[in-house]
Amino acid sequence: MPRRNNRYVLAGILVGLLVLAGFLLRAVITTAFFAVTVAYVLHPMREYLRRRGLSRRWAAATLAVGAFGIVLTALALAGFSLYRRREAVIDLITEFPAEFTFEFGGFSYTLERAGLVEPLAGIVRDVAVNAASAAPVLGLKLLLFSLIVYGLLLRPAAVSQAIFTVVPRRYHGIVERFHLRTRDTLYGIYILQAATAAGTFVVALVTFVPLDYPAPFTLALIAGGLQFIPILGPGVLLGVLAVADILAGNIERAILVAVVGGVLVGLVPDMIIRPRLASYAADLPVTLYFVGFVGGILSLGVIGFIAGPLIVALVVEAVALASIHEDSYQSTF
Repeated sequence: MPRRNNRYVLAGILVGLLVLAGFLLRAVITTAFFAVTVAYVLHPMREYLRRRGLSRRWAAATLAVGAFGIVLTALALAGFSLYRRREAVIDLITEFPAEFTFEFGGFSYTLERAGLVEPLAGIVRDVAVNAASAAPVLGLKLLLFSLIVYGLLLRPAAVSQAIFTVVPRRYHGIVERFHLRTRDTLYGIYILQAATAAGTFVVALVTFVPLDYPAPFTLALIAGGLQFIPILGPGVLLGVLAVADILAGNIERAILVAVVGGVLVGLVPDMIIRPRLASYAADLPVTLYFVGFVGGILSLGVIGFIAGPLIVALVVEAVALASIHEDSYQSTF
């Protein structure tokens, strides 16, 4: 059989095996996807550690343990804070008046607090308990996450060699372009968004504590997490808190959280952190990120906030490649 046919057969076998693996391992496909994308982002750090004298095993192990620790710490803080502060969040909800009266066009409608607060309180309790009961499963998935990151960082060249072996040499330039787009998109999502979220958490914590909100740590975590939602961001939380204070009759705090919080939490991280890290991440347009984020979340769930923008970015790159001459993307290898 000619060598070219062998290559196509190998490509078909690889695709088939990937589909089969995805079906059989669908329970952990989200964990595997996150691990692959994290390893992609950590590869430059792995090369830096290798240049500093660490062996490939120690470099991969160091980064895998570090990624495991960061993810574990973030999940543990969020889960523990929500579980411990669930009553404080419920107290914030129950500060609402006994009933709300809405008037419009001569008609009025009264909504009792029990019909609104009790369902919300039940949701908070259920989320807190479920987060605590899911800890063993999360721990097992985190272990799998670390093993995949370690394996990919141990032999990163194996993946690229397999791809370039299957893909004809004349198309290596296209593969490189997709690689660069994937790397830059993941940098934009993980590094830029994560750094902005961390800064938002710190600023929000400093803002919520003087305003005497219950569970300020939990609220700050929510504000940081909302940074991953394009366009809306932590402004959603600030708006909810302001409305809650208005309904509870605390007009002064509502104004403070809307004005001071809007400036410190809503604007400062974007104005200070993002410009400083922009050179380290891809230019990810808000519209592109928003379409990918919303579509990914609605279609794929949690994994969609990474997969959605990544797929949209690759589609844009494919359109750009289709519009240029073939000689312009020939591989430099």
